[in-house]
Amino acid sequence: MWRFSVYLSVGQIYLYDNPLLKKPLTLEHVKTRLLGHWGTTPGLNFTYVHLNRIIKQYDLNVIDVTGPGHGGPGLVANTYLEGTYSELYPNISQDEQGMKKLFTQFSFPGGIPSHVAPETPGSINEGGELGYALSHSYGAAFDNPDLLVACVVGDGEAETGAMATSWHSNKFLAVHGFPTEERWDFGDALCMFG
Repeated sequence: MWRFSVYLSVGQIYLYDNPLLKKPLTLEHVKTRLLGHWGTTPGLNFTYVHLNRIIKQYDLNVIDVTGPGHGGPGLVANTYLEGTYSELYPNISQDEQGMKKLFTQFSFPGGIPSHVAPETPGSINEGGELGYALSHSYGAAFDNPDLLVACVVGDGEAETGAMATSWHSNKFLAVHGFPTEERWDFGDALCMFG
């Protein structure tokens, strides 16, 4: 699953045609204007695929908070792969024709943006500004003590004031009665940098 999600992400960023590479790749198949960050995409794919694996295996209550701004290809690829994307957008079918549409619509006029946007299945927050993944993760954990919150912090947002402030959220745990020596041990946190 991870390899295919990576391929779907690459296709969204780079391919305009020939989604299954049935013909030798030519310049006509490659987009002339590339958007999206390849560097953050494999990590987001890895996180999504493996979180789904443990969610199914252990019946866990998990939320995946992703901060990398242009990591959209990864999350769109995974929702397409699991079938959710095609359920919401039947014109993006799970066949060669649908893959071509998925690839060509990405970061294209009238298509979808290069970041995770409200139209991405499962997206519950999109503000167009970087830096809030960790604060949203803390908020989700505070509001739902039985929820496992996985947070991926993007390199661009790691340099924001909002992110710098978020790193101090653990200081409020003891003040507000959260048992810092047990449940909130930082070793239990899933936090990755993309």
